[in-house]
Amino acid sequence: MPEPLPTFRADVAVLFGRYLPRAGVACHLVGPAASAAGAADDEQTSRSPYHRSRLRREWAYLRLCWRLLWRAERSRYDVIQVRDMAAIGWLALQVARWKGIPFVYWMSFMMCDGRIGNARAQIAAGGGLRARAVLCKGLAERWLLNRVVLPGAQHVFVQSAAMLEAVAAQGLARDKMTAVPMGVDTEVLHPRGVVARRMPGWDAVPVIAYLGTLDRPRCLHVVIDALAHVRQVHPQARLLLIGDASSRADLDALLAHAAAAGLAAAVHVTGWMAASQAWPLLAGADLAVSYLPRGALLDTNSPTKILEYLALGLPCVGNDNPDQAAVLRASQAGWLSGSTAQELAQGMLQILADPGLARQRAAGGPDYIERHRSYRVLADDVARQYHALLAPLQEVRC
Repeated sequence: MPEPLPTFRADVAVLFGRYLPRAGVACHLVGPAASAAGAADDEQTSRSPYHRSRLRREWAYLRLCWRLLWRAERSRYDVIQVRDMAAIGWLALQVARWKGIPFVYWMSFMMCDGRIGNARAQIAAGGGLRARAVLCKGLAERWLLNRVVLPGAQHVFVQSAAMLEAVAAQGLARDKMTAVPMGVDTEVLHPRGVVARRMPGWDAVPVIAYLGTLDRPRCLHVVIDALAHVRQVHPQARLLLIGDASSRADLDALLAHAAAAGLAAAVHVTGWMAASQAWPLLAGADLAVSYLPRGALLDTNSPTKILEYLALGLPCVGNDNPDQAAVLRASQAGWLSGSTAQELAQGMLQILADPGLARQRAAGGPDYIERHRSYRVLADDVARQYHALLAPLQEVRC
């Protein structure tokens, strides 16, 4: 996988690190080291050495992948799986074929399309040789992925039903894919395990919370504009942004937008916080909002924050991202809105108009998440797919 280890991504650390082993699937995770002071390797984890130079880090990781693939034996590994890396996916595919080990690809994001889109945007903004090199890399990797790696894989896991359809439109058979959306570790996140609290001085005002990254591509100025509509009815309403941006420039732009709208005093950014600190603030809000800008790339994502809101039994509004919309319709525990600021505000105002009824409706969220989007359930589904993939081979061996 491309994520540095140890990782905080739940779909790696929680799904593969905790729940799949419980479902009878032992996992050996391979990734680059997160830092020079990273934890030592063990039987479940292998990391490449950390270097300050990005080029040296990538070269060290490539060497690690090659060494482990070369040593992989059918007696020890039933499946070789690569996540979100086209070139290493091609290398693993060749080795897996040679050794007779099933090869699986896991696609959590349309990486190649994202790289191509970012490069084209940079070129349009005056980017030079580096942007063009990134574009060429993205185009080459997309061809390699769609023409060689995915067709050559025995199975492909994707992150959402929308991603499955997007990949199927490129020619891959639907019955060769399984959608594994994001989930929640319900052993850790549930209403009884979180004690709600509020920011000092916010006890008597309506609080709208957002949990997650504040990077510019998230277009959270739309949420700030929605707050402006809400304050026409509830003038004291506040927006609590629990998170931060990857770059100071993105955060400054968002705060400047709030200031230009006259909302500087009504918007508070906590910065990055540990989950144990963030969840009580989230639970203390009157409602939470999950907004993802619509578009071909982000529409294939499976948002996590709406799942966390529902798992806490928190009244919430989410816009019509496909996976998010499916969850809200199926659970009937939240409010589904369109993607404009006014539409988001309408959902928020419905919740604030009758908080008691909103809490009653939201109370169905934890049970829905436990039955459909807990990592326990998702791990069982993934484990069944692995066993189904391996069943014909086991019959041959017998």
